[in-house]
Amino acid sequence: MGLLTTLRKQKLKDKEMRILMLGLDNAGKTSIVRALLGEDVRRVSPTLGFAIRTVPRGSYTLNIWDVGGQRSLRPFWRNYYEKTDALIWVVDASATGRLRDCRAELDAVVKDDRLTGAGLLVLINKMDLLDEKERANIVDLVTKQLGLAQITNHAYKVMPCSAYTGENLDFALDWTVEEVRARLYLFD
Repeated sequence: MGLLTTLRKQKLKDKEMRILMLGLDNAGKTSIVRALLGEDVRRVSPTLGFAIRTVPRGSYTLNIWDVGGQRSLRPFWRNYYEKTDALIWVVDASATGRLRDCRAELDAVVKDDRLTGAGLLVLINKMDLLDEKERANIVDLVTKQLGLAQITNHAYKVMPCSAYTGENLDFALDWTVEEVRARLYLFD
């Protein structure tokens, strides 16, 4: 049995993906995870530390690490980077005044060598709070303000969503699974 066969069997057995969900406080990270699990999103308290939730997706198991985004917790984010397959960065669509802080934090995260190559999904949450004019421009605004065009060590996608209504959450998870699958599960 060759090395390639051994590696393939190990990956097929695992079929697990480690997804790290980060973003500034109050962006809606925990609400998104709860919505994906079909749980109530109307009463969510800030995540102090982290929570790991398992989300089944097709033949894969996604272990989503939901890490608090308060300023005091951000220096500890780097403790969660190891073995991350994909990064979901959540932005609050109703707080565009915080995009400068959001960019600074995202820049620091994506520059860490332990995350190099991990897929990056930027979710613009709380779209249900925007009017039609704001909704029309939000993806371009966030893409420019976060400087996503300068990110070269991650495949990335930007997607508007709403944890409250469920808008685009399935598509977001599908993109994440497909990006990781294509990169890591070569023999699927």
